[in-house]
Amino acid sequence: MAIKKVDSIWLDGKLVPWDDASDHVLAHTLHYGVGCFEGIRAYQRADGRTAIFRLREHIDRLFDSATICTLDVPFSREQVVAACAEVVRVNKLTSCYLRPLVYLGSGALGLGSFEPPVRTAVAVFEWGAYLGDEGLEQGIRCLISGFTRSNASSVMNKGKICGQYVTSVLAKRLALKSGYDEALMLDPQGNVAEGTGENIFVVKNGVVRTPPLSAAILAGITRDTAIQLLREQGLEVREEHVARDELYTADEVFLTGTAAEITPVREIDQRRVGKGEFPITKGVQEAYFAVVKGGDTKHDHWLHYV
Repeated sequence: MAIKKVDSIWLDGKLVPWDDASDHVLAHTLHYGVGCFEGIRAYQRADGRTAIFRLREHIDRLFDSATICTLDVPFSREQVVAACAEVVRVNKLTSCYLRPLVYLGSGALGLGSFEPPVRTAVAVFEWGAYLGDEGLEQGIRCLISGFTRSNASSVMNKGKICGQYVTSVLAKRLALKSGYDEALMLDPQGNVAEGTGENIFVVKNGVVRTPPLSAAILAGITRDTAIQLLREQGLEVREEHVARDELYTADEVFLTGTAAEITPVREIDQRRVGKGEFPITKGVQEAYFAVVKGGDTKHDHWLHYV
């Protein structure tokens, strides 16, 4: 999905024109991937106001990722939160995707160099349903990838770190070239981990399961939202390991993520999921959209109005 240019990007404490938000080709992160980012959405709600969803939690995770990467962010959390709201407001967007990024600029290319400056940016742009409007409604087709999520001794799975997405990109590209919408990834032990950029949930006999945070997964903010909404609906949610073949025999499978929102899966490895119906998925999907862009007022603590 092409990015539509807007007027301004927040870069290192000030708003700059879109075309001026650039760096040198020798920027350290461009070569080695030591940087971190977030994906955040702002929605126009039923009352006409624009709210950024769970902004504080996203910025907290950004700073946690920076700590994992040994990057000292030169701004406070409050300043980055304010920057996110400002860049949505000045670009006059009612619904959009936000991309905060902390990275190392140019200055030196030694692997362990502390010379490159730590830079901080927040960009915004319009972005529709990541896996398509049809996917949100009818479900998507997934392929279990040959690429696996690495264990915690080699990859910092709880950080949203730039370079760690190479495996996800390769898995996603192969899935698309093979005619699928998304790839699902296993961990080194063969358990289900997550999608290339989403957490995964499995429904069987009315019980909802999702891999635990001790697994090789990102602690997704939409994942946490879905768990809370499902439990509010009286459903049992278990955080436990899921085997690959349990995907094939599930009644429902769905993916969660800021970009993907809550998307049902209708087929995995050319096997139809359940009966092709998604009653539990649709229930939590409706609850989610009621919070982010409907009239739900019970979860206003998740909303940061612009």
